[in-house]
Amino acid sequence: MIESPSLEFTGERFTPECVREMAYEHWHRYAFAAALVTDKLVLDAACGEGYGSHLLSAKARQVTGIDIDPATVKHARSRYGADRLSFECASCLDLPLADDSVDVVVSFETLEHLAEHDELMAEFRRVLRPEGFVLISSPDRKTYSDETGYDNPFHVRELYRDQFEQLLGAHFPAVRLMGQKLLFVSALWSMDGQGAAQWLSDRPEASTVAPDWPPLYYIAAAAATRAALPELPAVSLYGDRAESVYQHYNDEVRKHIRAGEVLAEREAEIASLKATLAKPWWRRWFGR
Repeated sequence: MIESPSLEFTGERFTPECVREMAYEHWHRYAFAAALVTDKLVLDAACGEGYGSHLLSAKARQVTGIDIDPATVKHARSRYGADRLSFECASCLDLPLADDSVDVVVSFETLEHLAEHDELMAEFRRVLRPEGFVLISSPDRKTYSDETGYDNPFHVRELYRDQFEQLLGAHFPAVRLMGQKLLFVSALWSMDGQGAAQWLSDRPEASTVAPDWPPLYYIAAAAATRAALPELPAVSLYGDRAESVYQHYNDEVRKHIRAGEVLAEREAEIASLKATLAKPWWRRWFGR
């Protein structure tokens, strides 16, 4: 990777300089995908800044990143260009690739920015080899927007889970769905690498084979046949070595604790001044 100025953060297009929660969500998707694309020809559709394509290229045979914004593509070429990685400026609805030319299509945080969902799926299916698969993400409209009241101005068309599954199923007969959400959990793991996944919560009746929280995003693997689907893990966890989210949480807690201490000190000073002012003037004068 070549050192170059970072792209301006617009509030939507992720850049590697973003930290904490947003970084976890985006990096996890690409780290998850990278484990599935070894020695494959990969299309990263709507690649944005290029960091994800760069991550995929460490495992893939070749990665082509496509984005519609010329300035973003120019930046990606400057920062990440390498022998096994290239970037092209084009629309995901009109990909500059031949039919049946890639093994994997990766498209994260793309679908909700377009109204032409069927056209997008058809284009992915066109460039994908019969034995290939798609990895695609989408926010769940129910948890992302309805329950929060959040209206993302960059999103054109968000889908509910059943709509997402119907869309994928109309173009790809084989689909596997995974949920994604940033959670605050205590992690226990086997030191010998054995055992199955287990999910526990403060509700004893909750399932121990899946999380007890609704996903914020969905990530789907879709293909023409079940045999073409990649083998997916039951659980995929991601964290940075600096533990930036947890560190930020601890920093904020320390700030609030210190703010409480300062407030208590100020209240004690005010109480002392009030007590002093309540004394007759001659006692205040003589310090009695």
